[in-house]
Amino acid sequence: MTLPNPESTPQSQFSTDVISLVKGTSIALLITILASPIITRLYGPEAFGLAALFTSITSILVVIACLCYEPAIVLPKSDEEAANIFGLCMLIAVCISIATIPVLIVFQQPIVQFLNAPQLAPFIWLIPPTLLVSGTFLALNLWNTRTKQYIRLSIARIISSFSTTGTQLGFGFLGHASGGVLIGATILGQLASTVILGLQILRDHLSFFKQNITRKGMAEAFKRYSNFPKYQVMSSLINTISWQIPIFLLSYFFSTTIVGYYSLGMMVVMTPMTLIGAAIAQVFFQRAAMAKHEGSLSIIFQETYSFLVKISLFPLLLLTFIGKDLFIFLFGPSWGEAGYYIQILSVFAVAFFITSPISSILAIVEKQKIGFVFSSINLTLRFISIYIGGILGSAPLSILIFSLTGMVGYGCTGFFFMHLAGVKIQKTLKIIVMNLIVFLPAGIIMSIAKIIQVNSTIELILAALLLLVYFGYLVKTDSTIRDMVRNWLCRIPFIMR
Repeated sequence: MTLPNPESTPQSQFSTDVISLVKGTSIALLITILASPIITRLYGPEAFGLAALFTSITSILVVIACLCYEPAIVLPKSDEEAANIFGLCMLIAVCISIATIPVLIVFQQPIVQFLNAPQLAPFIWLIPPTLLVSGTFLALNLWNTRTKQYIRLSIARIISSFSTTGTQLGFGFLGHASGGVLIGATILGQLASTVILGLQILRDHLSFFKQNITRKGMAEAFKRYSNFPKYQVMSSLINTISWQIPIFLLSYFFSTTIVGYYSLGMMVVMTPMTLIGAAIAQVFFQRAAMAKHEGSLSIIFQETYSFLVKISLFPLLLLTFIGKDLFIFLFGPSWGEAGYYIQILSVFAVAFFITSPISSILAIVEKQKIGFVFSSINLTLRFISIYIGGILGSAPLSILIFSLTGMVGYGCTGFFFMHLAGVKIQKTLKIIVMNLIVFLPAGIIMSIAKIIQVNSTIELILAALLLLVYFGYLVKTDSTIRDMVRNWLCRIPFIMR
């Protein structure tokens, strides 16, 4: 069997590959967006807070599900070697999931007590199966990335989103709107996408796996790519803990209701950024790995960085003006506090979105030790940020310090990644400054609207018009974005292909 060769795709296919993932991502995101105003009126902040606590715990454990061997699936030239890494990941996922069972039995009560959330106790037993499903999905996801099955990944994301939101809405309308339902719906969505990918990969590659996955091959892969568990596990683990530490500390110092405000706010602002960024990162990782061998790594990094800044900086800075009014309009008056948090967090979200997709440079040049350093700094800063606000009794202060330190941290990290790829700092600064200049007129207009205290509905309409004008400007002036829009329009409908 001959598998698709990642080296066979020319540079011009970048926008095509990204759009294949982004289209499915956008549909999945649209499902979530359309359902959110209903879901937030069915489920209260406390239910969202409970679900956020469960997700935070599983997110940390998922980091070690495959011991971070899964990125290595994309790297080898040989499909046989990649298949053995895939088999290794699956084996590790099973072993790790089983190993968590006795650990959670012993530490269940201390976890619940620390988080000040006794209502979480009945759902602790769901963590090991969730870990197994998530670990399996990681391996399947990277195998599809290697074989360039981006449309397949898009479909899986749509199915996951549809399953999750459908379950949430169904149980909510039946009068069972609880945190437990939100937890179960999330697990069901992940399981659905994993099953879809798994069945398709088994159909296409089962005989290839049987012929080529061996104990010896997996043992060799275990040794050859040992830098991933040695350095990337701790780096990724610390990075994930640093993301979840606000939820844990907000629950510890305040309540699950505050966690609910924070989690909904972060979900709204970060979900599109994470999904779109993940789609870009997935294609970028494969192409950057190829570019390293061709000597064009700096070109790909500069183009991708510029693209990320253009599509994120303007809309997220605009959100700093309208966050609270937007949340009240979309989700109801009880969620205004969450919107206020988002106004604070928007500048952090910009820095994160720009930096995260290009972080694969560390895996490409095999410098995972550096990632560990950055993750450790992030964890320390975030802990201090939330802790200061916690001891002072102010959740908004915690989030403000968290946002500012995150903006500086991710901003500096992004500059370093660009430097590591061979892009001069002056070029990186120029990209940022030019896009800030583009935003300046919109910023002035929104500031005037705030000063004269225009009606909130008019303010939201004004922001929407400015955003529409901006993206029209991007389509006209940026060939990559123009090609992506054209590609999108030409491929609708795409699901049946």
